[in-house]
Amino acid sequence: MAAPAATIKAALCTAYGGPDVIQIGAAPLPSPGDGEVLIRVRATTVSAADWRIRSATFPRGFSVPARLAFGWRRPRNPILGTECAGVIERAGRNVTRFREGDAVIAFTGAKFGCHAAFVKMPADAAIVAKPDAMPFDEAAVLSFGGTTALHFLVQKAAVQAGERVLIIGATGAVGSAAVQIARQRGAHVTAVCSAANIDLARRLGADDVIDYTRTDIASTGQSFDVILDIAGTLPPKQGLALLAPGGRLALISAGLSDTLAALARPSRQGRRLFAGPAPERREDLETLLALAQSGAYRPLIDSRFPFVEIAAAHARVGTGRKTGSVVMTFDAP
Repeated sequence: MAAPAATIKAALCTAYGGPDVIQIGAAPLPSPGDGEVLIRVRATTVSAADWRIRSATFPRGFSVPARLAFGWRRPRNPILGTECAGVIERAGRNVTRFREGDAVIAFTGAKFGCHAAFVKMPADAAIVAKPDAMPFDEAAVLSFGGTTALHFLVQKAAVQAGERVLIIGATGAVGSAAVQIARQRGAHVTAVCSAANIDLARRLGADDVIDYTRTDIASTGQSFDVILDIAGTLPPKQGLALLAPGGRLALISAGLSDTLAALARPSRQGRRLFAGPAPERREDLETLLALAQSGAYRPLIDSRFPFVEIAAAHARVGTGRKTGSVVMTFDAP
């Protein structure tokens, strides 16, 4: 008689809906193949991507494409989770980058899978060694917000010292990373957030702060070299009008029509328009880790939950009021 298959604790999202559709259950223990590693997860996050998939809350026009990509009636992969920090439990054949027992930071991105006790990944994917001095919960929040900010600010907009940068949605996971990265590159940063987060935006490094509930950005008479619209509240036409000559506008939460328009016609009267997803790249994690170790970047943690309270973590993200990332931790083995 065959031995029963080994299982692991996992958060399973088997339907689209509210936080209560997430249930703690069992999933098969992954087995790493050639070139793969099995990571024991010590900390993970509920990101905006997890919230969007679980709740089926997609940017305008993306409902059908997203359901085709991720599952029509329910998530095709019931284990969500885009980022984690943990320890290499097993390494498959031909793996030379890591050994069993190595502490790592991993970014699965759109492949998900981190909301479980173990996650399997290719060893050459977006995985980096975790510094001993960095706690697992802080390491777990390095990837999602930081790589998105790095992609649009540095790789797309190529922000330079002395340029004026406007960041709309400046205190979430992506926005808080963007403020710090732009400041580290010598830019003058204007943050847009609610009144409750003005002091936080300044602590992150913003030179100026605009309370969006009291001030219309267009009424300030300012122009900017780079604009990151993380909140998805700035119409592209208005954003382009706020750009100085040679300016760049990044639409991070754009609807389908605006995304397609940006991809089809990125150049507008000497100004540039960017949209689309950010990739999961190991070199970006290495860059962020170097910034974190230098003190130039510290990922912001909004709140912490034990893994078994994942529904409460989802509910927190769903309020739209979190500052930074919502972390979930596993008990140490």
